[in-house]
Amino acid sequence: MNPVHDPDVVYLADHSVLLAIPAFVPAFLVAGLVIYLAVRDRKAEAAENAENAKHGPSAHEEEN
Repeated sequence: MNPVHDPDVVYLADHSVLLAIPAFVPAFLVAGLVIYLAVRDRKAEAAENAENAKHGPSAHEEEN
């Protein structure tokens, strides 16, 4: 008997994925926050470097 064509076969849902959602959502949120902060800091650093290249080093950088 082939279970694919048997009308008496009932496939039940696997709820293990639903039970894992509470564990994965916080992990994805934390990873997303870390990525967001890293991208933001890199953009700020690139803008600062571009400004320094355009205007020269600031007085604070000349002291160091």
